[in-house]
Amino acid sequence: MADPFRFGTVGSPIATPKKPGGSVGAIQYLKEIGLSALELGWVRAVRVTEATCQEIKETSTQLDVAISIHAPYFINLNANADEWPKSRQRLMDAAHYGFLAGATDIIFHPGSYFSQPPESVLAVAIPRLAACIRELRDQGNPVILRPETMGKSAMLGSLEDTLEMSKTVQGVEPCLDFAHLHARPGDGSVNTFAEWKEILTQYQQALGDASLSRLHIHLSGIEYGDKGEKNHLPLQESDLNLDALLDALADMRCAGRILCESPIMEEDALHMQNLWNQKTAR
Repeated sequence: MADPFRFGTVGSPIATPKKPGGSVGAIQYLKEIGLSALELGWVRAVRVTEATCQEIKETSTQLDVAISIHAPYFINLNANADEWPKSRQRLMDAAHYGFLAGATDIIFHPGSYFSQPPESVLAVAIPRLAACIRELRDQGNPVILRPETMGKSAMLGSLEDTLEMSKTVQGVEPCLDFAHLHARPGDGSVNTFAEWKEILTQYQQALGDASLSRLHIHLSGIEYGDKGEKNHLPLQESDLNLDALLDALADMRCAGRILCESPIMEEDALHMQNLWNQKTAR
């Protein structure tokens, strides 16, 4: 039986060799060290040729490394009418070239509330997302767009926000960043087996039983204050209760991908994978 979760990194591993380097080198290195997923970090801009995308796709297919894309940071579903076309183009470029590179999932930061209530922001964001999905499907592009749960309370991207987007628009599903979900309240909560299980239960109730088998998870240690996330940390330097989180994922029979974005990403990804394997081998 295949492992329920693939583990990997967000961005190229730190020790990726200089030759061949790039995304192809990152895929080869991940395979060598025993990881099987890569989220390509196109976070500044989508600057990639179709030929490079083809090379990424061929390498990842041959080595069985699952590919997803982190779209540019400068996307905001709540942008004003002048700014939205640029935001939209960044998301659509990530989806277009990502699909050519063999990616199945496009992760993006959904934007800011700009001090508006979440429900009025979602009333703007959801139709915009739906139009993006319609255009992608018309082009024969089947990628899933994944708004990420965000670590600051001022940002669009609470668990409830991402579930509402996903319930309303087929082809949209959350990227669950559990470090962000822990940091967002700013008080050290969302860090117990019961709380993790409640999040997964909400997810299941909103999107159906099968949704738990295709989770896309970001994970790292995290530093936070009363307004939420400050920065990512190595797991061992953080109060994130990884043990309880993995227990909740196992208890709910979850599967999918777990991508690490700690400062020591491949080291922590291997640590998470080893801990998961120990738990599920019992």
